[in-house]
Amino acid sequence: FLFPGTSRVRIIDNKINILVVGKGGAGHDAPDLTDTIVLLSIDVGNKSITSISIPRDLWIAELRAKVNSAYYYGKQKGDDGGLILAKSTVEEVTGQPIPYAVAVDFGAFKGVVDALGGVNVDVERGFVDNKYPIAGREKDSCSGDPLLACRYETVKFEAGSQKMDGETALKFVRSRHAEGEEGTALVRDARQQLVILAIKKRLMDPMVFLSTKRVSDLLRVVTTYTETDLIPAEAAAIARYGFESIKDIKSLAIPAELLSAPKISKTYDNQFVFIPAGGTWDKIQEWVNEQLSL
Repeated sequence: FLFPGTSRVRIIDNKINILVVGKGGAGHDAPDLTDTIVLLSIDVGNKSITSISIPRDLWIAELRAKVNSAYYYGKQKGDDGGLILAKSTVEEVTGQPIPYAVAVDFGAFKGVVDALGGVNVDVERGFVDNKYPIAGREKDSCSGDPLLACRYETVKFEAGSQKMDGETALKFVRSRHAEGEEGTALVRDARQQLVILAIKKRLMDPMVFLSTKRVSDLLRVVTTYTETDLIPAEAAAIARYGFESIKDIKSLAIPAELLSAPKISKTYDNQFVFIPAGGTWDKIQEWVNEQLSL
């Protein structure tokens, strides 16, 4: 990290692009579906980072499935197939070359936040979700309860700045069943970006990055819960680039006007999905390229 060699790092148009996906992991009914999908782009010239959330419900015609299934289907073909297919799928959507990928178990998400001592998140709108799924109870019969109430808990967030531990932050970004606007997929992507910004702010705190214990705890979490195609030398060099750019992070989500939600039908296997508003990925690719060029 202190003296990284950069010759082997793939820098394209002055940028290092990394796909970061978050999966449920052990204990979840669908451990290899990726509910969090983020394109992370480090501009090595401007020393800045842009993160773009990709909606999990984007329909990928070639897969006949949502984009959050790409890692799962790739994994069926081999241990490294998940990262390969996830990268190629997001490359198709964004038009950006993505040489690297990291798959993060949600246990790592909780672990990182806890290793940082919690994060302060600016909650824009409060909401209540009465059907937040309890891990491990996905198939519980609830003693015959037709509503299957034992599978869920209620989570509530008030508007305003609040400190969250790992479990609370995870519930904040994963909540899907709040009433009104906060129950939509695009708003959930925006909540993910709020937590990313909160983590960034916490990492900038000297009490964190100068703490041997904090850094040690973070490394333990990362090595335990992540899968990547980065080799150690590349990871060290990219970590250094990231550290030098952490003061300038832009967090974005694909604008709603570039997406369309077609009627639920057999065409999309009777699922709620997003498709590109113009029928092709062109407008989304133009928008992504514009954001990465600023």
